[in-house]
Amino acid sequence: MKACRGCSGDLEPVLDLGWVPAADHFPPAATPVTENESNHHLTLHLCHGCALAQLGDDDTEPEVPLGIEPQALRDQAVAAVQAVASEGWLRGRTVVEFGSPHGGTWLPLLAERGFQVEAPGTPAAVVLDSFGIMHEPDQRAAFRERAAAVADDGVLLLQFHSLAAILSSGEWNALRHGHFAYYSLTALQRLLHDAGLHVVDAWEFDLYGGTVLLAAQRTPGTRPAPAVRRILAEEAAAGVTVAAMIHQLQGTADEQAATLRTWLESEARRERRIFAYGAASRSVSLFARAGVDRTLVTAVADASYAKQGRRMPGTDVPIISPEQLLQARPDRVLLTLPDLLPEVQRHYPELDGRWRIAADGTPPAPTTSRRSRRDSFDVGNEVHP
Repeated sequence: MKACRGCSGDLEPVLDLGWVPAADHFPPAATPVTENESNHHLTLHLCHGCALAQLGDDDTEPEVPLGIEPQALRDQAVAAVQAVASEGWLRGRTVVEFGSPHGGTWLPLLAERGFQVEAPGTPAAVVLDSFGIMHEPDQRAAFRERAAAVADDGVLLLQFHSLAAILSSGEWNALRHGHFAYYSLTALQRLLHDAGLHVVDAWEFDLYGGTVLLAAQRTPGTRPAPAVRRILAEEAAAGVTVAAMIHQLQGTADEQAATLRTWLESEARRERRIFAYGAASRSVSLFARAGVDRTLVTAVADASYAKQGRRMPGTDVPIISPEQLLQARPDRVLLTLPDLLPEVQRHYPELDGRWRIAADGTPPAPTTSRRSRRDSFDVGNEVHP
């Protein structure tokens, strides 16, 4: 990486996770682990020009997504559309959506409100992008393409995982190959402005530990909504444009991997059978840095039929079904995605008291349903598969 993907500005490395497997390549369980699986360098850089946090060089080949769309993501889409509609931003009658490899679509929700889906390349009154643009290597071109899809009096609704939330919760393993950008509203204001759009409103949700949905249009309007100004102020306080602040994730990554390894080894000495739940992309780098294998984790359960019968990238840990997990009667279940806790507790009451959080093996804290700061709709919690 020699220049920013969004503005061609100068870059500074802020997080280096070393050599890890590709997060979306799940080999068949019977195949042996090879050294080549873990030879992909994974780094995060910050642009000094536009403040876009971005993936370094990516030599992985995109795989067909094997995950399933969680209910929490569908529930959040409903809540987001209701929130936007209540603020009067669902104008006109045409819609275009830029999809995401993670699946899911808002189009049926807008069709229920009388919107007509336009063909790609046709300007629309409403342009949707929910976690799609982060998968574009050429960020500048991606923003221009989305801006071109917005009709003169239309609106772009763009949802993203907040960099400020990643920093505040120490989510270092949100970094993965194939995710080329990690956004703050601060950076998006600049990138959208360069593409001819202006941020005019925003909503926050608890999805992914902190998600922002913004509205942008061609005319700047009189003044951005209070939510926009508040989020920008919070991002400034969090240091989303400061390399040293983001670099703190390095220490968090090193500490969590070491702590998890120590806990797993301690449980193994006590002859406790440890399983995990969630063969997600975030667990790939965590397993790699902690040196997890079958001597420490017997298997990982996942609801995706396509992942079952495969193994975790770079390890010999097989992926099994939730039913097989229950049959195994594990002593502990390592939850690789803490946000899944309410869902798995509801579906698998047999495992109550056995759940542990993947970062350090601790019992999970009590969870409660949280809400958007801008509406009263319940929002589920989930992370990318």
